[in-house]
Amino acid sequence: MAEGIVMKKPDVHHANPLARTLLNKLDYDQLTNCMRCGFCLPACPTFRETGLEPESPRGRIALMKAVADGLMDPDQAFQDQMNHCLGCRACEPACPADVKYGQLIEQARDAIEDHAEHSLPVKGLRKIMFEGVFPSRSKLKLLGGSMRLYQKSGLQKLARGTGIMKLFPRHLREMEAILPESTSKGVVEQLGTFYPAKGEPIARVALFRGCIMDVMFAGTNVNTVKLLSEAGFDVVIPETQVCCGALHAHSGEMDGARGLARTNVAAFQSAGVDYIASNAGGCGALLVEYDHLLGEDDDPQVREAASWFASRVKDVSQLIVEKGRIPAFAELASEAEHGTVTYQDSCHLRNVMKSSSAPRQLMKSVEGVSYVEMKEADRCCGSAGIYNVTQPEMAGQILAHKMAHAANTQARYMLTSNPGCLLQMKHGIKKHKPPFKMEAMHIVDYLHERIAASSGDASKKR
Repeated sequence: MAEGIVMKKPDVHHANPLARTLLNKLDYDQLTNCMRCGFCLPACPTFRETGLEPESPRGRIALMKAVADGLMDPDQAFQDQMNHCLGCRACEPACPADVKYGQLIEQARDAIEDHAEHSLPVKGLRKIMFEGVFPSRSKLKLLGGSMRLYQKSGLQKLARGTGIMKLFPRHLREMEAILPESTSKGVVEQLGTFYPAKGEPIARVALFRGCIMDVMFAGTNVNTVKLLSEAGFDVVIPETQVCCGALHAHSGEMDGARGLARTNVAAFQSAGVDYIASNAGGCGALLVEYDHLLGEDDDPQVREAASWFASRVKDVSQLIVEKGRIPAFAELASEAEHGTVTYQDSCHLRNVMKSSSAPRQLMKSVEGVSYVEMKEADRCCGSAGIYNVTQPEMAGQILAHKMAHAANTQARYMLTSNPGCLLQMKHGIKKHKPPFKMEAMHIVDYLHERIAASSGDASKKR
């Protein structure tokens, strides 16, 4: 579409309430920007699995536009197709027209959720999690403590031993088996709200600690702070920050996502920081788009603050490589014979935050370790937030391909930069059993283990 031309939404009277909502919420300019060229097809995981046009970004955009133009009603098949998308956004870098597909799919899901008829249990669970647990630090701590009690008291062993877990679907049993140890003591409880840089400070960085991240991966948050300190950053952790809102946005709860974004923008702006560090690709992808998320806020000061926030968000690897002092990383003695590593890209880190080289540069800087690039490392692993729970069949097919490529690397360590990807890789290793020892780790944990004892004096100069 020629620059400066704005397409008007069609003047169509929709008898279907959902169709009216879709017309109001969908960005019609983005719908018409799609040139139907098909460059997105080979980038889309669901299209690659099925070969069906509706399973592609081009196909889904065509369905959205058909509804907006009054050519079809958004029936259950339409809704299922919108929910079948992983939201990996691999189509966006492949698109010559720069169509914001990720925004369109979130707008479609937001409209669908406005008219969704969930069962009473599902409706109750969504309300508890989206309105009660995720926005509340105290409830997240309670969740973490409860999970830890389940894992450490013998209840988990009892549940597995008595066969109670067999009452749950197989994919949920498999995910339960690889859950990490949870805690009610997050990074603030362990390190406080300020952690000084080692050596001369380069900049003041705020850590985005996340919600589930600080319950199930609190150790990674702690290691992130220490790694940033080694790289020369003063680290602050604003206590009033909340969940990023990504799970809300992906699930059609856009108003909830915007409310969380406003809280976070205020919390981090008052901290007076130069950068905002994220160690979860899924969170970071929404954080860098807070300016879009809050772009139509009634308050111009909120819009300005959201732009300030979004411009400062960086993945931890990117921040260290571009702005910090890269620490000295030493191979562990136990890895002398087999320290090979490979890497699975976080889709949102690669496709939205545009960071794929920095993690690889840090891995390659570990002394004595061999890096092997995995075939199709840029392809989605099937995790996609909670996609592996809501769409287990498709997620399982995608994971099977991923583990075949992983096995071909013969790597001792499979690293990634997102907690969802990490759990999916752990699940893949447990399920597909590579013919050699392989361990999935967050890149931050891997690097922190390998910081040389003299790193404070021997940091590499850029």
